[in-house]
Amino acid sequence: MSQITREEVAHLARLSRLALDDAELDGLAAQLEVILEAVAKIGEVTDAADVTPMTHAVPLENVMRPDVVRASLPREDVLAGAPAAEDDRFRVPRILDEES
Repeated sequence: MSQITREEVAHLARLSRLALDDAELDGLAAQLEVILEAVAKIGEVTDAADVTPMTHAVPLENVMRPDVVRASLPREDVLAGAPAAEDDRFRVPRILDEES
């Protein structure tokens, strides 16, 4: 595989509208080279027919409880524990101006 050139990185930076100095171009060229080598290695795999496709490296299991309707605290008790209440609701400080 050919090494990515500094000029190619500069071209990509221009396309991305990134202003990069010489040190950044050199550093990114080296990093992109490592990435491209890794992608090329993956491309070398020829027979993956017996490999099961997966979305995660470890099995995931959703832990959910049943959705059951049950009684909750009375509104008065909940509002009694609030620092401020008004019209049967929590009162909170305004965070946006009228003009927003």
